[in-house]
Amino acid sequence: YERYKDMHLSGDRVFPLKGTYNTLNMSLRHVARHAGLSFNPTIHLARHTFATTVTLTQGVPLETVSKMLGHKRITTTQIYAKITNDKIGQDMAALSEKLNGIFKVAQ
Repeated sequence: YERYKDMHLSGDRVFPLKGTYNTLNMSLRHVARHAGLSFNPTIHLARHTFATTVTLTQGVPLETVSKMLGHKRITTTQIYAKITNDKIGQDMAALSEKLNGIFKVAQ
């Protein structure tokens, strides 16, 4: 509970950070500078990275990511969450493995 005491609820979404986009972008620039990054990340970039790298490429369903981002329509999430070629390859390999036990290829 202590971990979530600074969060507040809005409807069914949890917002761990308070402030405007400018404030959050300044905070991201500060973190980037200390991390030695050569570019200034933005909230938009952070949300896009979260949607693709942190969630979708790790197998989290698009519907779940949509809810995490607080989108009303899944089409909005699809803008942030571009499926990478690596993810497509992983999904096809997993599907192939599952189907291999069901269907046999004639030789």
